[in-house]
Amino acid sequence: MIKQYYQQFQKFYKGPLGFIIDIALFAIITYTFHVLWWDFANFIKSFTIVSSTADWLAGQVFVSSLWINRNILGMHITTEDPNTMWFSNGGYVSVVESCSGLKQFYQIIVLFVLFPGPWKHKLWFIPMSLFIMHCVNILRIVILSVTVLWKPEYWDFIHEWILRPGFYVVIFGLWVWWVEVFRSERIERIERLKRS
Repeated sequence: MIKQYYQQFQKFYKGPLGFIIDIALFAIITYTFHVLWWDFANFIKSFTIVSSTADWLAGQVFVSSLWINRNILGMHITTEDPNTMWFSNGGYVSVVESCSGLKQFYQIIVLFVLFPGPWKHKLWFIPMSLFIMHCVNILRIVILSVTVLWKPEYWDFIHEWILRPGFYVVIFGLWVWWVEVFRSERIERIERLKRS
């Protein structure tokens, strides 16, 4: 009986509506991670390795975004420890632990470790996704810098309602890439093996 249900599930999953299961799995993993992270954030951050990594990542984001702001965008910026950029209009951007991107790194790792797919691709896809997320975070700080300098009245809106959800858009895009290329590749390979 269980075998029959499993076969029906497999048939549905490999059919034209199987993507619904993928989307549900993505939503469950993402939501569960988000809830658990915030329920246990203080405990997680109490470990020295986690807080040190977050501080180090925040420093890397700060240094990279400062370089882009000064050398590419030509902004006149003074700095202050820890990780604060002061702009000519008196506005500032501080890159603190919560801006490090560490939560998103863990979220990507958990998502792709738990989501089905071939490990030979996970071994390079997860680090590449972390690099992409780090670059997105640097871009986020640069955009916030431009905002605080030229349109400071929009800073809170852009920070809370555009750029923060933007992380989830990038994670979703990486997940779609994974499902469309690597997950479906595995299913096709299994089907070929069954036919031969």
